[in-house]
Amino acid sequence: MSKQGGSEEQLAPYSMADLGSALPTGSAALSAEDRAGLVNALKDKLQHLAGQQSGFLDSLSPAVKNRVSALQEFQSKHDELEAKFFEERAALEAKYQKLYEPLYTKRFEIVNGITDVESKDEPGNNTSTDENREEEKGVPEFWLTAMKTNEVLSVQITDRDEGALKYLKDIKWCRIDNPKGFKIDFYFDTNPFFKNSVLTKTYHMIDDNEPILERAIGTEIDWYPGKNLTQKLMKKKPKKGAKNAKPVTKTEQCESFFNFFSPPQVPDDDEELDEETAENLQDLMEQDYDIGSTIRDKIIPHAVSWFTGEACQLDELEDVDEEDDEDEEDGDEDEDEDEEDEDDEDEEEEEEDVKPRKSRQPAPKKGSIVQRSGPAGEQPPECKQQ
Repeated sequence: MSKQGGSEEQLAPYSMADLGSALPTGSAALSAEDRAGLVNALKDKLQHLAGQQSGFLDSLSPAVKNRVSALQEFQSKHDELEAKFFEERAALEAKYQKLYEPLYTKRFEIVNGITDVESKDEPGNNTSTDENREEEKGVPEFWLTAMKTNEVLSVQITDRDEGALKYLKDIKWCRIDNPKGFKIDFYFDTNPFFKNSVLTKTYHMIDDNEPILERAIGTEIDWYPGKNLTQKLMKKKPKKGAKNAKPVTKTEQCESFFNFFSPPQVPDDDEELDEETAENLQDLMEQDYDIGSTIRDKIIPHAVSWFTGEACQLDELEDVDEEDDEDEEDGDEDEDEDEEDEDDEDEEEEEEDVKPRKSRQPAPKKGSIVQRSGPAGEQPPECKQQ
């Protein structure tokens, strides 16, 4: 931390995230009383920071100090507006979440065969029999297909997982207030793999407005005997001549989407972790959050588009656009580098024109310098020292 104006006091960084505890996270808009309390909290924070930085401010000239004071007033007004923005954004999200709910309910009913839609098939184009129609209810494997189409989730789903994920009926998410964060609920039909009807993943965030994960908690899955998809049985043949001729059975953890409900845990004492372990844990937590946020932000609101593959195509187009932008930037950089290289080559050619060419030669005379660059075959001239 640098010292300013000769003061040895370290200045604490100021961020709106420091005021996160003062921001109500409920879905309803703030009352006038809450807003007044929030503004006062902002002012108190500014005054506290101003006190911390008094050593530096005292070193400023009166004219500059006066200007800084005016800037602080503008900053205070900005922070009031920012607090109002967070408030209105939360209210807007809550409003539209309620508007989405009836659509999600309709989707659930159609996917699971609770209600049906009128057929749009033209006469002659329908090859299925009435018998098959009665058997095929809803949209089979809807959520499994939607998730497998997404690049982030597809790598998490193994062939063994698919059997269980075919029973997935719905996925929902909602914000939580105490502690801050969100949770995702996975609703399953009765299945031969586990007893749970709902599997939940909860994310506790340090701040709603900045995606900083504190920890994640998953439902403990109540597997039926021999059906645990996160484990596999390894059989080892006994060594030749061993008394026990029976193969040794060992249970090992294996890759599975259902490991999502057993997230990496952060130890209470961070000092117990060495640097490499801490980095690995950080990577695992980031990957876990990436999966959760993908389900929340992409799969749940756009499940139909992921099922049909349209969302995947849009994602690919966005990736192409990003790559094109990067290529353009790289192209500009390459052009600049090429121009620099051409300039360097031109300079080198000019130097080569001036520089003498190397050949076998007698020892230089005392008081002269022989230049030894250039191809062999030509005698370099002497360069007399002044």
